[in-house]
Amino acid sequence: MELIQNIVEYYDELFPVTEAQKKFYRDISKEYAVPAKFLHIGCGFGLFEHLMAREGYDVTGIETSAELLRSANLRRRNQLMSIRFFQMSYLDMTRFLGKNFYNVISCLDNRIIFINDKTLLRKFFYDCKQLITEKGTLVLSLNNFAGKTNTSLIQLPTRESLRAKLFTEIQEEANGNYVFIQNVENGAGKVLPVVQRQAVRLLSPQDIEVFAKEAGFSQCEFFCDFDKTPFTGKEDFYIVCIK
Repeated sequence: MELIQNIVEYYDELFPVTEAQKKFYRDISKEYAVPAKFLHIGCGFGLFEHLMAREGYDVTGIETSAELLRSANLRRRNQLMSIRFFQMSYLDMTRFLGKNFYNVISCLDNRIIFINDKTLLRKFFYDCKQLITEKGTLVLSLNNFAGKTNTSLIQLPTRESLRAKLFTEIQEEANGNYVFIQNVENGAGKVLPVVQRQAVRLLSPQDIEVFAKEAGFSQCEFFCDFDKTPFTGKEDFYIVCIK
């Protein structure tokens, strides 16, 4: 169960777009004709999309939360920007979005682990392969869960801003499956639920490589930050560029 309204006020603060992230995507976009076409799966408040659209890119964001999308659309001040948002699940992407259209598809901040069914994960990678251009790039970012499936409790790093803290943990249930729990603490010290025991699948870098290869991608390049520092497998977080 999600209680997104409890985090709306603090979303941009807790999930900022850094200069390193913007440069990372600018560098990728240089590989494609202008304007490079971006699709962000799980776009949240749309901060990243608006920043990229202002720089002249063609940007699409999809999100399942109507509340987050409402805020994303309120940001739009310039109707000339090439940006659009849709309330849509990843399950429906190939029904409504253009095939072989997007140069860069992104699914960031652990959003992929909420696809907790192996068959649906395969579908996700196959669908991205259909939507992306021949030499396009699929970008994923998530915590490194390799070697952590032998523990019953995983606490992810706390996200903090001046006004809020976001606490995230993943618990193993009696049946061996994992659930995601997230709470936000506001400036007054009150703790409010954001996500309550939502099923997740803990993916390792090796899992990503297998799913990508099955879908027809040929290359996975791993980094541990948006500065493109090489990922050694020991870091707690990674970004993977799949082509």
